[in-house]
Amino acid sequence: MKFILSIVAVATMFVMISCGGGGDEGAAGGADWKNDKGVGPISSVQVGEIDQALVSQGSTIFTQKCTACHKIEEKYIGPALKGVANRRSPEWIMNMILNPDRMVKENAAAKKLFEEFMTPMSNQNLKQEEARALLEYLRSVSP
Repeated sequence: MKFILSIVAVATMFVMISCGGGGDEGAAGGADWKNDKGVGPISSVQVGEIDQALVSQGSTIFTQKCTACHKIEEKYIGPALKGVANRRSPEWIMNMILNPDRMVKENAAAKKLFEEFMTPMSNQNLKQEEARALLEYLRSVSP
């Protein structure tokens, strides 16, 4: 009986590994991540050089609204956010901030994150300007 349980345990482990259970939470979920704008009010975001004034605003918002679930350097309740701007489009990031419920229902990458973390992102009811400041902060912590 122990032998059968051992085989089942090993087989389960191989299935979990092959399904990507330990993969990078930020891997874009496909090669076309730059074109995935997500679902929500943001269809286009123009970004250029990092705007330090927006970074400062975004850092404050992040500390107030996001640190209960997110860390920059490590997984917590939600994914680590360092480098997120290299894994997601600016529109996707802002739509996830502004519209997390609909994103999890309708966007493949957001669904994948929900499946991995099993915790829905809370809607913080931020304004678009606040989401843009958060985007700029996240861009600043993306190598």
